[in-house]
Amino acid sequence: MNRYSRQTQLSNFGSAAQQKLQQAKVLVVGTGGLGVPVLQYLTGMGVGTIGLADNDTISLTNLHRQVLYAEDEVGQSKVQTAAKKLSELNADVNLRVINDAITPQNALQIIRQYDLVIDATDNFSTRYLLNDACVMLTKPYIYGAVQQYEGHVSVFNYQNGPTYRCLYPKPPAAGEIPDCNAAGVLGVVPGIVGCQQALQAVKVITGVGNTLSGYLQIFDFLNDDQYKIKLKAKPENKDIKALQSSYDAPVCNTVALLSVEELHDWFEAGKPFKLIDVREPDEFAEERLHGAISAPLSAFNPGVIDVNGDMPIVTFCQKGARSNKAAQALQQQYPQAVVYSVLGGMDYWQDEFEEEYIVHQ
Repeated sequence: MNRYSRQTQLSNFGSAAQQKLQQAKVLVVGTGGLGVPVLQYLTGMGVGTIGLADNDTISLTNLHRQVLYAEDEVGQSKVQTAAKKLSELNADVNLRVINDAITPQNALQIIRQYDLVIDATDNFSTRYLLNDACVMLTKPYIYGAVQQYEGHVSVFNYQNGPTYRCLYPKPPAAGEIPDCNAAGVLGVVPGIVGCQQALQAVKVITGVGNTLSGYLQIFDFLNDDQYKIKLKAKPENKDIKALQSSYDAPVCNTVALLSVEELHDWFEAGKPFKLIDVREPDEFAEERLHGAISAPLSAFNPGVIDVNGDMPIVTFCQKGARSNKAAQALQQQYPQAVVYSVLGGMDYWQDEFEEEYIVHQ
């Protein structure tokens, strides 16, 4: 118990709360920006059993916020890498590796083995799936979300409180709210929000203090402000008898995607194509691909783009979201044109090819 003496000496916590942590089984879905701090602190604090569920691999663009991983681990499994490092932090914790996505086919089987679920994902499909499964199994659901300089935290399905669907009854329309890959996120933000999720989980497990059940905590990190929104539990959202067969988010995208490897092959082969860079002028001025034409999405007019017969049009941006929108607009304007959007944009290009075919001011 000497390991945990700094927390067991706390009033209203003590050895009884520590025992509850050691007996608890927590499932953490997602081992990225939110999941990393959740896992590190719950492991350090002595939660007895922790499930790590994720089928993603480490990429270079993860490292500014997912500080458990290292440069020489890029391409490796996140859950396998995380479990190895966490076991070195606390060998007494039982770490269960689930190197798979949570789906409607396996969600109930996996979640019923745990006392509560921490949602450290970044997509609406999984959030609604986890919510519905937790409602069916009466498991508390610790929610966190980040975007740019903002973070959200709440506790759902706990002590007859609201569920995630009481906050968001239905998923947003496609493209309505961008994920962090499209909108960006400051590296430290998911770290703070993940710590808040870990704190809520500890409160649920031990009964110490008050949780955020019934409230959505909103953090405005840019202006150092935070506030709570009171949530109302709606009985109809607790009456879930079965999971949906699919939780796929609505997709309205018919744009063909071009990988950076394919684009590189086109450069190498001298293939003719029109490359439209839809980033803002300052981004374009700093660095751009050879032969790219600047057409910022903020003022994008597909009608002025010169479409030349069968020559492919390739849209390009920093991460892929803006180029996708521009490509959709071009398709609507020129239905017969061959239009591609580059998957991952400049981030993926530099990961793979560094400075090849890049022009600087």
